[in-house]
Amino acid sequence: MSSWLGGLGSGLGQSLGQVGGSLASLSGQISNFTKDMLMEGTEEVEAELPNSRRKEIEAIHAILRSENERLKKVCTDLEEKHEASELQIKQLSTSYRNQLQQKEVEISHLKARQSALQDQLLKLQSAAQSVNSGAGSVPATTAASSFSYGIGHHGSAFHDDDMDFGDIISSQQEINRLSNEVSRLESEVGHWRHIAQISKAQGSNSSDQSEICKLQNIIKELKQNRSQEIDDHQHEMSVLQNAHQQKLTEITRRHREELRDYEERIEELENLLQQDGSGIAVTDHSKIQEMQKTIQVLQTEKVESIKKTEELEDKIKGISKKLSSAENDRDVLKKEQERLNVENRQIIKECESLKLECGKLQSYAMKQSDTVTEKERICPQRTSVEEEVLRLQQALSDAENEIMRLSNLNQEELQVSLSKLSNDYEVIKSTATRDMDLDSELHDLRLNLEAKEQELKQSITEKEMLIAELEELDKQNQEATKHMILIKDQLSKQQNEGDNIISKLKEDLNDEKKRVHQLEDDKMNITTELDMQKEKLIQSELVLSDLHLTKQKLEDKVEDLVDQLNKSQNNNVNIQKENFELKERLKQNEEELSRIRDKLTQSLNQDSSSSFKDDLLEERETEIRNLKQTLAKIEQLNENLKKAAFDLKMENEKLVLACEDVRHQLEESIAGNNQISLEKNTIVEALKMEKGQLEAELCRAEKRLLEEASKYKQTIEELSNARSLSTSALQLEHERLIQLNQEKDFEIAQLKKNIEQMDIDHKETKKILTFSLEEQKQLTQLINEKEIFIEKLKERSSELQEELDKHTQALRKNENLKQTLEEKDRSLGSMKEENSHLKEELERLREQQSRAALVAEPKTLDCITELESEVSQLNVIKDSLEEEIKHHQKIIEDQNQSKMQLLQSLQEQKKEMDEFKYQHEQMNVTHTQLFLEKDEEIKTLQKMIEEIKTQRHEERQDIQTENSDIFQETKVQSLNIENGSEKHDLSKAETEKLVKGIKERELEIKLLNEKNISLTKQIDQLSKDEVGKLTQIIQQKDLEIQALTARVSSPPYTQDVVYHHQQLQAYAVEREKLLAVLNEKTRENSHLKTEYHKMMDIVAAKEAALIKLQDENKKLSTRFESSGQDMFRETVQNLSRIIREKDIEIDALSQKCQTLVTVLQTSSTGNEAGGVNSKQFEELLQERNKLKQQVKKMEEWKQQVMTTVQNMQRESAQLQEELHQLQAQVSVDSDNNSKLQVDYTGLIQSYEQNETKLKNFGQELAQVQHSIGQLCNTKDLLLGKLDIISPQLSSGSSLTSHSTESLKTVKADALRESSQEIEELRKSLQEKDETIRTLQENNHRLSDSVAATSELERKEHEQADSEIKQLKEKQDILQKSLKEKDLLIKAKSDQLLSLNENFTNKVNENELLRQAVTNLKERTLILEMNIRELKEENEKIVEMSREKETEYQALQETNMKFSMMLREREFECHSLKEKALAFEQLLKEKEQGKTGELNQLLNAVKSLQEKTVTFQKERDQVMLALKQKQMENTAAQNEVQHLRDKELRLNQELERLRNHLLETEDSYTREVLAAEDREAKLRKRVTVLEEKLVSSSNAMENASHQASLQVESLQEQLNIVSKQRDETALQLSMSQEQVKQYALSLSNLQMVLEHFQQEEKAMYSAELGKNKQLIAEWKKKAENLEEKLLLLQERLDEANAALDSASRLTEQLDLKEEQMEELKKQNELQQEMLDDVQKKLMNLVNSTEGKVDKILMRNLFIGHFHTPKNQRHEVLRLMGSILGIKREEMEQLLNDDQGGVTRWMTGWLGGGSKSVPNTPLRPNQQSVLNSSFSELFVKFLETESHPSVPPAKLSVRDMKPLGSPGRGKLDTNRPESFKDSAESRSGRRTDMNPFLAPRSAAVPLINPAGLGPSGPGHLLLKPISDVLPTFTPLPVLPDNSAGVVLKDLLKQ
Repeated sequence: MSSWLGGLGSGLGQSLGQVGGSLASLSGQISNFTKDMLMEGTEEVEAELPNSRRKEIEAIHAILRSENERLKKVCTDLEEKHEASELQIKQLSTSYRNQLQQKEVEISHLKARQSALQDQLLKLQSAAQSVNSGAGSVPATTAASSFSYGIGHHGSAFHDDDMDFGDIISSQQEINRLSNEVSRLESEVGHWRHIAQISKAQGSNSSDQSEICKLQNIIKELKQNRSQEIDDHQHEMSVLQNAHQQKLTEITRRHREELRDYEERIEELENLLQQDGSGIAVTDHSKIQEMQKTIQVLQTEKVESIKKTEELEDKIKGISKKLSSAENDRDVLKKEQERLNVENRQIIKECESLKLECGKLQSYAMKQSDTVTEKERICPQRTSVEEEVLRLQQALSDAENEIMRLSNLNQEELQVSLSKLSNDYEVIKSTATRDMDLDSELHDLRLNLEAKEQELKQSITEKEMLIAELEELDKQNQEATKHMILIKDQLSKQQNEGDNIISKLKEDLNDEKKRVHQLEDDKMNITTELDMQKEKLIQSELVLSDLHLTKQKLEDKVEDLVDQLNKSQNNNVNIQKENFELKERLKQNEEELSRIRDKLTQSLNQDSSSSFKDDLLEERETEIRNLKQTLAKIEQLNENLKKAAFDLKMENEKLVLACEDVRHQLEESIAGNNQISLEKNTIVEALKMEKGQLEAELCRAEKRLLEEASKYKQTIEELSNARSLSTSALQLEHERLIQLNQEKDFEIAQLKKNIEQMDIDHKETKKILTFSLEEQKQLTQLINEKEIFIEKLKERSSELQEELDKHTQALRKNENLKQTLEEKDRSLGSMKEENSHLKEELERLREQQSRAALVAEPKTLDCITELESEVSQLNVIKDSLEEEIKHHQKIIEDQNQSKMQLLQSLQEQKKEMDEFKYQHEQMNVTHTQLFLEKDEEIKTLQKMIEEIKTQRHEERQDIQTENSDIFQETKVQSLNIENGSEKHDLSKAETEKLVKGIKERELEIKLLNEKNISLTKQIDQLSKDEVGKLTQIIQQKDLEIQALTARVSSPPYTQDVVYHHQQLQAYAVEREKLLAVLNEKTRENSHLKTEYHKMMDIVAAKEAALIKLQDENKKLSTRFESSGQDMFRETVQNLSRIIREKDIEIDALSQKCQTLVTVLQTSSTGNEAGGVNSKQFEELLQERNKLKQQVKKMEEWKQQVMTTVQNMQRESAQLQEELHQLQAQVSVDSDNNSKLQVDYTGLIQSYEQNETKLKNFGQELAQVQHSIGQLCNTKDLLLGKLDIISPQLSSGSSLTSHSTESLKTVKADALRESSQEIEELRKSLQEKDETIRTLQENNHRLSDSVAATSELERKEHEQADSEIKQLKEKQDILQKSLKEKDLLIKAKSDQLLSLNENFTNKVNENELLRQAVTNLKERTLILEMNIRELKEENEKIVEMSREKETEYQALQETNMKFSMMLREREFECHSLKEKALAFEQLLKEKEQGKTGELNQLLNAVKSLQEKTVTFQKERDQVMLALKQKQMENTAAQNEVQHLRDKELRLNQELERLRNHLLETEDSYTREVLAAEDREAKLRKRVTVLEEKLVSSSNAMENASHQASLQVESLQEQLNIVSKQRDETALQLSMSQEQVKQYALSLSNLQMVLEHFQQEEKAMYSAELGKNKQLIAEWKKKAENLEEKLLLLQERLDEANAALDSASRLTEQLDLKEEQMEELKKQNELQQEMLDDVQKKLMNLVNSTEGKVDKILMRNLFIGHFHTPKNQRHEVLRLMGSILGIKREEMEQLLNDDQGGVTRWMTGWLGGGSKSVPNTPLRPNQQSVLNSSFSELFVKFLETESHPSVPPAKLSVRDMKPLGSPGRGKLDTNRPESFKDSAESRSGRRTDMNPFLAPRSAAVPLINPAGLGPSGPGHLLLKPISDVLPTFTPLPVLPDNSAGVVLKDLLKQ
């Protein structure tokens, strides 16, 4: 029972948790889904033109909607399946757990019984050995051990307070263990009692009483322990129940909160429905008309904006044309570049002059800018105003579009809702008719209730619970109604506030329009002034920069327009999605609405007036919500416009910075040009100087050379040898110089070649680009050709198929022909056989003829003739058949040939098809390659475009990243929630189920693989269709590439060309990689497709499996929805209680059964002693009664605990609800406080403004009152003098009314504008003229009618007083209207202040941005300074390198000098050698004696040597000079090359600057043209406005002229009136006296009247108060009645639900009662069985008391035969006396013949055995009577040894071999004395087989010591008691026969 309770609790908790989790997961998924869709919507929107894009977006939206619906359906299906599967799994797991627990309980029972048996063994052994010594030790130890075990487990059971499912299971296991221990202890108690009884029965009174006392003490201790354990167990149960109920309360609280949220949502949706349905249809027609008017106005404005955008597009086209012309001009300018090189110096001079002029112009511009700033102060921020105007127009257009869309949607929804409401009305009518039937049914049900209330008197506690929960529900309903009333009040307040806000917004719109008109007027005035300045400043750069800014502003405006369009589209998409979600929610809530409608029908019949008010309120709420939505949208648009304005300002400032940078660059370029020209001039002059120096030096050297040549011609001839050496050196140097020259020339040539190669590369890149384009075109052509080719192939294949069909038909014909041929062949064969037969017959006939020719010749002749004719006919037939065969053979040959040809053609076609397939695969490969290449090209081009647009998109990307982060966080949270709800514990059974599921899945996978193979074949067939798609995609990609190239190729730069060339090479490498990747991807794709198909099949299988679960879920959900949540809980609780009670009863019955079984067992054991003890039964019954009482007490205590816990839960729920209410009240109060504070501040400001206005109005009122007073004085004078008739009263009233109207007009005019004031002044002047005329007429009439009576004057006075009162009332009304207008003025002033604050904020932001711009400028200046420093450092490095080059040259010169020195030394060595030779010659000549000649020769030699030395020195100097010249030449050449490079760089910079200048000039010219167009437009506007001004000024002049004329006429009339006043003054003096008298009487009358009025007022106020009180009381009563009605309705519904639940409970009760009856029947059966057994036992006992012992009789019987025949009579008498036969009868028997005994014996022996048949004796047989008694006895025994009845079959469980351990145990349990007897009887029993043995061996007749609980269960199978006499059977050996056995028996 406890395990069942735990399982139920856990199942409830988990199911409720799942409900909550599934609801949470559903809401999370919906939110995530909406976010996903919003994100996708925002990403998909692109900036394009609105109309086409909108259509595309609508199409996409429709697709997404359908997909959304599909996905939602799938989600819901999957969730339902998931929940169903979880429920199934939980049910299975609970069932498995229950089974496990049952098994564990059974195991524990078995263990307990085993332990009990072991205890019994030990006790029996101990009792056998020593009864007195150690009887009480074993049970004490066992009890102690069991008790300690229970305590330990009790301690470990409640460590953790977290009551999870596992904890519940562990607690249940502990409960089971404790119950097992209790049962074990009970068995021990029973065992000890049994031993005590056995000892009593045996009569062993010698056992000590001390031992019994000990045992009793132990029993008492065990009972105490058991009671303690029960208490602990109950405590644990209470703790568990408390924890479980806490969990349940938490779950119910969450569920209630979720239900409240859903109810609020339902109420909102109902409100929306009612708003859409009734409210708009009733009230909103006027508003819809107003909206339509506004829509029309907005549409006109939209058309104007579209025209403006078209004009802007035209301007953009003109600019693009100008760009193309500028490109042409650029080519012309390149040609003029060469001329500009010459005109450089002139430009420099002009630049200097321009600088001077610029300085002048800047001073002039500064002055003009000052004037401009002054004028801009007059009209602050004109441009911003223009932008705001444009933005407002755009916002209006967007709002108009949205209003149109919403109105359309509202109309559609109105129609749908009206149709739905009409249907609902019909349904309500039908339900009203049904209600009558329901009332009758209710009457019947009430009767049934009265009948059932008598039955439910037993369950009073349950009824009290229901009443308490009903009270809770009543409280909740009351709170809900209060909450609804509060919400209605708040909504009414919000409605009023919304109306006020709408009126304010309308007024704001009007004011803004007026401001726009004023600003336009100001703008026109300013434009006139600006035109003059623009004409002066067109030449300057300021105008150009302004125009540049305006151009970029226009572009920005265009972009803003596009962005706003995109935003509006996004809003569209979002609204549509919200509508869709609302529709889905409406669908979901339709079922709940149906129930609510049933309730509403009743309430409508009763309270139609209240419902109408609610409808009105709901309609107003719908209006307020719609207006709030529109307001929110307008505010969002305003914010977007403000952001756009801020962005425009930022971009304007950036453009200003860019213009300033351009100016700086221009100035720098001009300065750089000047510097370069100066450097060039200096370099040229230096070069000229160096040239002159070099030429002079050359001339000098030539002169020296000539002189030296003339000097040394003689010496040259003598020293030719020496010169030859020197000339060789000179030639080498000369060659070196030539080589150097050649190298320089070669380098120059290489540089030229490089330049040419560069040009060629440029051309090649261009060619490559063109070639790539051509290749693309060729590829497209190839693709087209391939498509054509494929189409041709398709046609060809179709033709081939037709031919194949024809051939197949021909083959079929051939086959038919073959069949016919075969048939013909068969017929031929048969014919041939017949022929042969006929021939044989012919031969036979001939033989017969030859034989019998003589006999019958005429007959044979006739036969022969007939046969010959037949043969001839057959031959003819044979010939024809042979011809046919030949013909058919020819046809077959032809067909075979044609077949061969067809086969060949088929093979060829197959080959062609294979080739085509191969080509197709190649085409696919090429297509994929092309795709990759084009995708890469597109990516590169898109990167180029995106790099340009990165700056604009960064902010958006930031926003998107934030959104994505939030989205990811929400996703993570939702995943965590889902993971938290999906934590389940799996058992072993679940794992086994999973294994089975996996095996089934594997089989499904195999099937899916087979399906995949078939699908792949189908995919191969579908590949042809994919080729066409690929070609279309390629064409689209080509178009995209062409568009992108057109975009990118407009500015053709050399750098881009080189970059593209490099990219082409990189792409060629990447293409190969991508092809490999693509092949892998295709493989992966195919693999994924197969997996996808597998998964789809698996999903389909799962869906098929889960459809049943969905049906069950639907049934459960319908039941669940029909009965409310609270009722469901109550019914569950009631069910659980009833089931608990039934389980308790079942447990009691099962315990009964167990006790009965134990009684049976104990009775079987007790029968050894000789009878059943009734005391044991009585004790057991007493114990059972005690246990029942304890159980009842426990149940009562448990119920008390449950009631207390439930009361606590109720109190906690009430407290929580009160807390929620208090929190809601606190939030409402805080909101009200904040609103009141805001209203208070606004009122204070309005009060201060109204005071100032009131002063002004007071002054105006004083003036008006003064004028009224004058008029009244004139009137009083006239009245006093004259007696006025009644028609003249109307003039007075008209006067007063005119005066009041003038007052009203004056006050209204104060709020309106000056233009309207003029017209209203004219009207007021005309009215005054009319009043003056009426006064004149009145004066004339008064002069005529003087003679009227005084009574009429009194009436007139009274009427005048009433008129004065009316005037006062009107004044009060006017004052109130003034106050209201003051409030309006104050609100508008507040709005103005807020706008001013916004404006100041914007100005501050602008100033901040300007500061940022200045900071950026400073940074740029710093960067420029850094760049200059770097340039200077570069120049220094260049100078350092030059210095190093000079050092290097100097080192080379020193080298040369050293080489010259070496050569001189060598020359000196040569000269010394020559001297030595000369000295040797001199020595020789001396010897010869030619000394004189020697001296001369020596002198000559010396002079020659000196000359040669000088000559060599001069030669060395010349060589050094030459080398220096060469070095200088190389340096000069290097410098020249450096200068050339500089010139090239400067030329390039010049070209760039010229291009830039040309571009800027082009842009300036375009801007100038645009500005001129604007000027023209503005001038036109100015002229129109001037015309309007002139017309208005003329009108003003006319009006003023008319006013002056009217004033003059008024003055004249005043003069006339003053004369009349003087005349009437005399009459007044007379009438004043009369007036005074009348005044006294009037004052008296007024006093009396005031008294009466006061009394009447007091009476009225008292009556009013009473009426109000009565009305309030009635209202309260009505509300109370309504609440009671609602409560009664709810109670009715709850009663119906309770009846349903009661019917279910009755069904369940019936089932339980049936189970109870069945169990009682079983119990009764068992009791009957027990009674029968007891009766049998008693009968057996009784029968044994009167029977004789068989052993005694056998001994007597054998003794009778052993005694001699003389003494046998005595033996017989003894036997008779034992058998109870009288002596007389015995003597009679003995006195009879001796055959009498034998007759009796034969009769007894023969008749006793049923198996021996009484057969008649044969003649050869001896009679039985003659045989001996021993032989007869032997025969009897033989018949008995072969039984006719088979032995009783045992059950398999009870069949044990004789040597099994069970028997051994049984034997050990017996006492020793008994064992001996058994062994002596059985003999060799152990060798027997129970199936071969006789009946007495197989079924033991003795139960030794009782089998105990493990013995056979059936009573018939139980062994017979020992008291009965038994034959001990002997073992039969297979060798011995029956006779031998019997002889052995006789020998005994």
